Amino acid sequence: MRYTVRNTHDAIRIMIDIKEIRENPQKFKKAAEDKLFDVNINKLLEVDSAMRTAKQQLQEISTSKNRIGKSIPKLSGDEKKKALAQLSELKQQEANFNEDLKNLQPDFDELMLQVAQPADDDVPLGKDDTENVEIRREGEIRQFDFEPKDHVQLGMALGILDIERGVKLAGARNYILKGDGALLHWAVLRFAMDFMVDKGYVPFSVPVLMKDETMTGTGFFPGSEDQTYRMEKDRLNLAGTAEVPLTAYRMGEILNAEELPLKYVALSSCFRREAGAAGKDTYGLYRIHQFDKVEQVVVCENSIEQSNKFHEEILANSEAVMQALELPYRVANVCTGDLGRGQVKKFDIEAWMPSRQNYCETHSASKFYEFQARRMNLRYRGQKEKSKIQFCHTLNNTVIASPRILIPILELYQNSDGSITIPKVLRPYIYPVRDRIIKK
Repeated sequence: MRYTVRNTHDAIRIMIDIKEIRENPQKFKKAAEDKLFDVNINKLLEVDSAMRTAKQQLQEISTSKNRIGKSIPKLSGDEKKKALAQLSELKQQEANFNEDLKNLQPDFDELMLQVAQPADDDVPLGKDDTENVEIRREGEIRQFDFEPKDHVQLGMALGILDIERGVKLAGARNYILKGDGALLHWAVLRFAMDFMVDKGYVPFSVPVLMKDETMTGTGFFPGSEDQTYRMEKDRLNLAGTAEVPLTAYRMGEILNAEELPLKYVALSSCFRREAGAAGKDTYGLYRIHQFDKVEQVVVCENSIEQSNKFHEEILANSEAVMQALELPYRVANVCTGDLGRGQVKKFDIEAWMPSRQNYCETHSASKFYEFQARRMNLRYRGQKEKSKIQFCHTLNNTVIASPRILIPILELYQNSDGSITIPKVLRPYIYPVRDRIIKK
């Protein structure tokens, strides 16, 4: 299946400037190698060269046609017949080169969509998440003076979690939250939304069914098709994150510099097939097919300095939520092999989960530079008159995702009698009693 991104004028957009690849192909070969993507840069350059040759020939033919066309009214007899014959031959050559371009374009588009964006210099080399580099740890890990239960044991005993019936209704990796479990789930999400709105982020309610164009524009296609639930009849896809609709909200538009930065936040249901995860994390709420997430997105000017600033900001937002929940966590600099095709740098926040005896990922803060904006043709014009039109930079990060975050909340806030103490910041959201404790 071929994927293209088109603007309102149906012009194909690409994710990386081909001029950069021509000038330094080794840089992009190394990027693919570091990120573990199979990208044929040599083939891309061959196709690009053939297209450039065809376009050059078409330009020369156009020049010749114009010259001959202007001369014909002044000619007569054999000279006129000769000129008309030349014109006819040029038109045939033109048709041939246009056909060559038509045949080459899909190959060029497909190869360009495979190109991996080079990571920042301070991103560690590594093959997978086991080689991510810890930056710091925050909060104290609770030491229990009784034998703690895991979140499934707690949830089932309290009657707030039903995995068996969730699986019966919807298959593996599904669950049902009920009663106080549902209230706690919504409380976490509402608190995160209120926190971000108070930070000045514009709240959104977004569709979760996305067109192929939107999935491609944000960089999920090609590459994440196996993880995506596909509505074949309607050619729509269930989004795995609100990053997709939020980032693509202004796709195909030219913004004014005065509008930037755009700061958005959305609460949405998210869907992931978890293909390739058979037998992995099958217990409990860690790796599931459907969940709810509050996502933050920033669209800013084309400036590495600004991107770096907002990368730190969105990370700090999520850390503040974790600190408000009083959950211990660590921050990691994600290695090259654990980066996506378009990410230049990513920070993971990993919460301590007692039942897993480890820090486990709950947030990912990603920086893309102009990778996504190029694919979506999302641009802005500078403040000065006749300012250059540039591609925007984009960033995103999880604010909170539930029910995964319920794992550390339930396990770290449990009491010896099996009850769960509600974190202080969530108590105003738990109806009807603010200081309530979930009990058996």
